[in-house]
Amino acid sequence: MFSDFDFDVIWRTAPYLFRDGMTFTVTLTLLSALLGLCLGTLLALARISGGKVLSTIVTGYVNLMRSLPLVLVIFWFYFLVPYLGQWITGAPRPIKVGGFSSALLTFAMFEAAYFSEIMRGGIQSIARGQSSAGLALGLSGGQTMRYIILPQVFRTMLPLLLTQTIVLFQDTSLVYVLSLTDFLGAASKIAQRDGRLVEMYCFAALVYFLICFLASQAVRRLQTRVAIIR
Repeated sequence: MFSDFDFDVIWRTAPYLFRDGMTFTVTLTLLSALLGLCLGTLLALARISGGKVLSTIVTGYVNLMRSLPLVLVIFWFYFLVPYLGQWITGAPRPIKVGGFSSALLTFAMFEAAYFSEIMRGGIQSIARGQSSAGLALGLSGGQTMRYIILPQVFRTMLPLLLTQTIVLFQDTSLVYVLSLTDFLGAASKIAQRDGRLVEMYCFAALVYFLICFLASQAVRRLQTRVAIIR
């Protein structure tokens, strides 16, 4: 099977794979994680501190996103967002949304559901006495959450947040359905062009494995350090 394995095609295309493909993948991962974490934190706060109606809406959103296949959500946003934009703005035609913007919005909103559950668990793990102490010092509820509760939550839940980001890094490969040139998409294009499917897909799998494995090991070490601090 591997007697005709061509390493040269990997060396020749590596600059393109990492310069264009991996740059796209890493950029999409980092921006989606940042936006997803911000939105997820807001969702967690709304679910905990909001009224019954708001909490019910947020719970429904989280459960909906966590129950759907990600590739289906990608298609939804890519095809429906232009029409939603037209409806919201009253434009005569569907709003043009680029592939990257659509993917970024999709991953941010999808991952927000997972980040919100992580943050909610972290907030609920903080002793109630700390909130009472903040209020006793004259801080408002928002200030107590910002200066006392959330810093502890981010530090404690950081390993879980990073682990979810690693999962997000893997999931970004699904943007191939939108014909975007992420790392896997770039490898697939070369594989189809040069007729070297085995070489390119094996190389892509190896790169994903090494990055995720090393990142997971780093998160594990960080988790040990966080556990010692606590």
